Amino acid sequence: MEPPKPSLVLSCAGRQIFSSNGTWLFPLLELERFLLDSAVAAPECWLYDKLVGKAAALLLVRLGIRKLETDLLSDRAAPVLQAHRVSYRFRARIERLDCRTEELLADIDDPEQAHRLILARIDALR
Repeated sequence: MEPPKPSLVLSCAGRQIFSSNGTWLFPLLELERFLLDSAVAAPECWLYDKLVGKAAALLLVRLGIRKLETDLLSDRAAPVLQAHRVSYRFRARIERLDCRTEELLADIDDPEQAHRLILARIDALR
């Protein structure tokens, strides 16, 4: 049996340097910790994220990601990526994710504000 494909992979110079099998936005938060502890230049890397809604788009922009590949992209994520000049490819696109976080951030366009709201949501759920 083949192991499951990671939900998030960061590759630089054709080499995978980080991956996560996490769910929701946790892989991007794990990536944030990895980038803080490493000398990796995020804008030079490709990020694969299985599912990208507006929240993920805002977080990856905040991390400095400039190249993205995803299986599923929401229409709410695309303007964020375009506004921050992130090059992206997707396999399928949907109007919106059926996700509370996507609704929470519907009117938020600032990556720092989105990050604070997501962290507050995590704290509230604990």
